[in-house]
Amino acid sequence: MTNQITHLIGVDGGGTGTRVAVADANGVEFARGIAGPSGLINGADAAWVSILNAINDAFASVHLVRPDLSNVGIGLGLAGVHNKQWAAQFADKNPGFGLFQLATDAYTTVMGAHQGKPGGIVAIGTGSVGEALLPDGNHLEVGGWGFPCGDEAGGAWIGMRAINHIQQVIDGRAEASAFSAAVIEHCGGHKDAVFNWLANANQGSYAQLAPIVIKFANQEKNAVVEQIMQEAGREIAKIALALDKTNSLPIALCGGLAKPLEKYLPADLLSRVVPPHGDSASGALLLIKKIKEGTHVKSVN
Repeated sequence: MTNQITHLIGVDGGGTGTRVAVADANGVEFARGIAGPSGLINGADAAWVSILNAINDAFASVHLVRPDLSNVGIGLGLAGVHNKQWAAQFADKNPGFGLFQLATDAYTTVMGAHQGKPGGIVAIGTGSVGEALLPDGNHLEVGGWGFPCGDEAGGAWIGMRAINHIQQVIDGRAEASAFSAAVIEHCGGHKDAVFNWLANANQGSYAQLAPIVIKFANQEKNAVVEQIMQEAGREIAKIALALDKTNSLPIALCGGLAKPLEKYLPADLLSRVVPPHGDSASGALLLIKKIKEGTHVKSVN
């Protein structure tokens, strides 16, 4: 069937959004698209809706009609793939793609970052995870346990610490500041509103507080903010060390929070940090290209 494939698509699906890269049959990218979240925590049906919307957005951006799905190969790096039941339900609902490969978003991120060559990544967005492609072709994952008990240094993790701080401020257990006032205002402006916010909050809601933390980290000296950011830097360093105890692999920081957190990393880790060559969507595209060519032989999830 692979000789009928006319287009290849790489998908990066997380808790706050979906990004796709569209390429011709040779893997030459020509369009990008975005849509809502497609992390599997939201269910297989919702994930597929977002993915198809992002694909439609990509083809519309270059004024092309989306081809029949049977002629399309799709590689997907999605949050939540570790839950085998969710992954199976998602795969069972494949709407007709002629070639299909599902992997974790961490795996496609490391594929994109190092163009399929050995190296490690720490991806920090709504959540966090570390992944390394080893010289023998195998891969290693660290973290990625998910919200609310894992994903250290990710946006939701940062947001939960901001919320805990304003709880203490409202109670009188901690000193108020411009930072706490901004977080309280975001959550409704008063104690009852904060309770309502908490009752409806999910991973994405907590992650939306991270930009407030980062804003105050950049603008003024605040001991609480500094403590949160320093702790995040230490958590990233622990992930990187677990990926490569020899400190020999290049490490790329990926995701929306990578840049603001980079300056909080220990010096020995900073010396190994390299810019990522590509993102998770381009890594998913590379994955499906290798599957189509029959050159990808290692397990991907």
